[in-house]
Amino acid sequence: MLTTDCAFLENELMDVVRLFRQRPQSVLHSFRYENGVFYNDFTVDGESRSFLDQAEIQNELEYKRQERRFAKLALYELLSDKFKETMPWGALTGIRPTKLAYMELESGNDFRPLFEKMRVKKDNIELVARIVESQKGIYEKRDGNTDFFVSLPFCPTKCAYCSFITAPIDKTRAFLEPYLACLEKEIAAAKESVGNLRSVYIGGGTPFALDVPELERVLKATAFIRESCNPTCEYTVEAGRPDVFSEEKLRLLKDYGVTRICINPQTFSDATLATIGRKHTVADFYRAYEMTDKYDFSINIDLIAGLAGERVETFQKGVSLAAKLQADNVTVHCLCLKSGAKLKEETNYLEGEFISDMVGSSREILSSSGYVPYYMYRQKYQAGNNENVGWTKENKACVYNVDVMEETTDNVAVGANAVSKRVRNKTNLITRFASQKDLKTYIENVDTLIAKKRKFFL
Repeated sequence: MLTTDCAFLENELMDVVRLFRQRPQSVLHSFRYENGVFYNDFTVDGESRSFLDQAEIQNELEYKRQERRFAKLALYELLSDKFKETMPWGALTGIRPTKLAYMELESGNDFRPLFEKMRVKKDNIELVARIVESQKGIYEKRDGNTDFFVSLPFCPTKCAYCSFITAPIDKTRAFLEPYLACLEKEIAAAKESVGNLRSVYIGGGTPFALDVPELERVLKATAFIRESCNPTCEYTVEAGRPDVFSEEKLRLLKDYGVTRICINPQTFSDATLATIGRKHTVADFYRAYEMTDKYDFSINIDLIAGLAGERVETFQKGVSLAAKLQADNVTVHCLCLKSGAKLKEETNYLEGEFISDMVGSSREILSSSGYVPYYMYRQKYQAGNNENVGWTKENKACVYNVDVMEETTDNVAVGANAVSKRVRNKTNLITRFASQKDLKTYIENVDTLIAKKRKFFL
């Protein structure tokens, strides 16, 4: 379907094609660069157009960066004209918008002209500006800064939209004891890789799917890192689904110094919860929230726009109910269906119009309720080509989320399916180290994994 004589652009151009609900039968692209001029020639379904752009080039990296922008923008404009459709983020694909904004700002430029050139809609340019402003005092590019992540890939049940490796804990319980033993070993070995510790995050899965003794093993092992490196750093547990909350688990978190907790209703509709396979009700969420609130944690609530069968009005009501609780953070995700998700098998394409309406209304509701956007990221195959945004009350932003989304900080990640990152800010180099995805393979290879990860962080 797409042919180009510029190999490093093939995937980038296909990402632009995938933005559109209608697809061209064929795209032919040829490229040349002469005397500071970029020439991009496209033939889309037999119709040809040529584009030329100029830019000052200092090195190979800058050459490729500019060509990506010019070629993607040219193809986007062609397809937008052909199919009479525009995208919320224009021709931007493959990079986090805030990261691109910071690149421009750190070069001494206002990011807005570039975003306008790439056809990003005005309200999204403003969203990026608000996020950059709200990250002041948290955003920091300094080599040696570290966040620590612990993976607990266990859930009560698997949700219909989920593409993670998690499986119902009743089906994986045979692996739980050896997994925890390996996790304890890996956490202990990871201390030497931790620099200036900014935050600790225990995520899932659903960490609260574990029973109290099992959860305490993880907290005790993780305490070794926090107490050794920075006892006062931010400490988050993504507790997860409200049907597995208990007073005993919450007291345990408090005893171990946890400062933030995530409760994830995803929707305030019992009908939607049943459709997506979550075995709890809205009433269960309220019980969990009330239970948690008295322990004085910072609380995050997650919601998803675009869940199966949910109307705009239902989603808007959910956002309003979340805002009424005045939790410190509310995160609004747009449904993203990847391979492995049950809904992916049942959905050919998610129409963008009503998703965009949901996103727009969430911005209005949360802004008027005293929240500001503080981090944002986008994914492939995201409903309506929209984005995920974290909203916060003043001075309540989650450091871990900012560091991870802006990729400014080393991330030492332990456990199955955990991805560690080594960030070298001075050279703008990011390298990744992925652990084995499935429990059995992780358990069998943990010693080799520890040795390799030690070398990775040297």
